Amino acid sequence: MGIISWIILGLLAGVIAKILLPGRDPGGLIGTTLIGIAGAFVGGWLSAKIFDRPVQNEFFDAATWGAAIGGSLVLLIVYRLLFGNSRD
Repeated sequence: MGIISWIILGLLAGVIAKILLPGRDPGGLIGTTLIGIAGAFVGGWLSAKIFDRPVQNEFFDAATWGAAIGGSLVLLIVYRLLFGNSRD
């Protein structure tokens, strides 16, 4: 998969992570989208390096989607923990 595919996957993973973890985010839609893109990269990297399960070159691979959504969820939780009270 190319960089554009990872960005699209990250956008969709960010939306799915936002649906799975609803609430008020400090960054709004743009921040959640950027977290989704970064989460896709982090999830893919963790899958390849730590779990010894490299992501496939196919866009519709379930493990690739799981890694991207998992990475997005982790980054979204960390982001909320660090910056969650800044909008109050």
